[in-house]
Amino acid sequence: MPNNPSPNKGGGFNWGKFSKTLAFWVLIILIPVTFVTLTSRGNADTPVLTWTQYDRELTRGNLKKVIVVEGREVQVETKQPISVDGKDVTRFSAALVGDITEEDKKALRNAGVDVSAKQARTSIASVLINILPYVLLFGFWLFLFRQMQAGGAKAFSFGKSKAKLLTGDTPKVTFADVAGADEAKVELQEIIEFLKDPQKFTKLGGRLPKGALLVGPPGTGKTLLARAVAGEAGRPFFSMSGSDFVEMFVGVGASRVRDLFQQARENSPCIIFVDEIDAVGRVRGAGLGGGHDEREQTLNQILSEMDGFSPTEAVIVMAATNRPDVLDPALLRPGRFDRHVSIDRPTKEGRKQILKIHVRKVPLADDVDLGEVAASTIGFTGAELKNLVNEAALNAVRGERTAVIRDDFEVARDRVLMGAKREEILTEHEKAMTAYHEAGHALIAWFLPDVDPVHKVTIIPRGRALGVTQLLPEEDRYHYGEKRMHAQMEMMLGGRAAEKLVFDEYSAGAEDDLKRATSLARRMVSHWGMSEKIGPVAFRQGEDHPFLGKELHEAREFSEETAHTIDL
Repeated sequence: MPNNPSPNKGGGFNWGKFSKTLAFWVLIILIPVTFVTLTSRGNADTPVLTWTQYDRELTRGNLKKVIVVEGREVQVETKQPISVDGKDVTRFSAALVGDITEEDKKALRNAGVDVSAKQARTSIASVLINILPYVLLFGFWLFLFRQMQAGGAKAFSFGKSKAKLLTGDTPKVTFADVAGADEAKVELQEIIEFLKDPQKFTKLGGRLPKGALLVGPPGTGKTLLARAVAGEAGRPFFSMSGSDFVEMFVGVGASRVRDLFQQARENSPCIIFVDEIDAVGRVRGAGLGGGHDEREQTLNQILSEMDGFSPTEAVIVMAATNRPDVLDPALLRPGRFDRHVSIDRPTKEGRKQILKIHVRKVPLADDVDLGEVAASTIGFTGAELKNLVNEAALNAVRGERTAVIRDDFEVARDRVLMGAKREEILTEHEKAMTAYHEAGHALIAWFLPDVDPVHKVTIIPRGRALGVTQLLPEEDRYHYGEKRMHAQMEMMLGGRAAEKLVFDEYSAGAEDDLKRATSLARRMVSHWGMSEKIGPVAFRQGEDHPFLGKELHEAREFSEETAHTIDL
């Protein structure tokens, strides 16, 4: 394959980019200086003697020829060799001590020495070496000036927006690439129509919401959906993370907000998308960071900019968060993020459609039923389903197969849910205790009518667990009754009960079971009013907003006696 000298092609060296750096210009200066210095050492082998030694040779009458270099030195050729550092030489030089006097000239004439003179000549190397510090200083300031002009993350450009701009040249994401969020698509369709034809709404006096907040668990496709809106509308898309606004320098966040919205106005109609907006839009108040920290200044600037759009500026602000409860109320009021789009975990049919998208480039065997895979992945988000398909493909590669089979998805699901298989050497007693523990879970789940069917029981260590009993719900559920919750707690404690019956002792393997059972019981009592003793009330536990400072000035809604009753 022929060499390609053009930049950024064929993995070659990028000379175009390198030539713009300060290092390139330093090398351009140093290379000729070094070359001239090495090649201009014409007298490098001529020894330099003192004026006293020169005078001694003159007195002896051993001088044959003297060249007086004005203001610098005398270059001497002797009649007979002299010894210098163990070597016989006939040429040497001596530095002048002041100017050549008339007495010196007379002594040379009397000795019959051939005397000549020449002007001192400054070498190119010495000139370059003298001006090199000034050239480097000029180059440094030129470098800083170019960095300032470049913007973004360059020097002195901290206040510039870090938003990524996706235009028509960028590969588009459309609604065809998004599955499992049909309701959200319908909700956002009006925004697409507004971006395509803003006059359609404004001529009738209508006003589309200025902002849309995408709310949902992590991995449900909020960012993908926002990009799909821009792709469907064919408009510029500014993408930025909430954490990119805040830096160590005061005022940088607010400056970046102003720059981002200014760019959006220049490219309207367009979309601004802020991912993880809770990083900068958390509720203001008595937080541990104080009332005037950098984050709050940035939030205030966002609020001000969203209020500043005129009706003719077709700029839609979209944001995503999985913690809408921590956002500042001023951010959620009408006129800002007044349209909230909920993106939940996909249903069975939604999971099937998502799997179809992710297996487009994955060869599947005939025994793979995506409907069956979707049914066995209840609770999976779009990101987890994508990871599931990838793990299944990797498992097929490990097995040296040309297509992904049904068992590959089974192995991939275990890996996603429980982690990688661990090759641990357990004693026979540990294996037996783990087996009876999982058997206790499985038996309780098998006989109780309000527990999901048992899908798999294994004592092969995976992740942090030595064994797992998998339950496979028959359908998606959104509400759980009190009887089902009691049955779940009984199933959680079944493994511990089996250990006590068989070995007459408990093991540490029930730690996770106890945590989940305790958490479920506490929520039943303090959140869902399922305790006859406490009654149908809900108590705030003070753990919903860590580090926000809201609890610092809120009185507890129940007494110590009630808290003690809840603990019991």
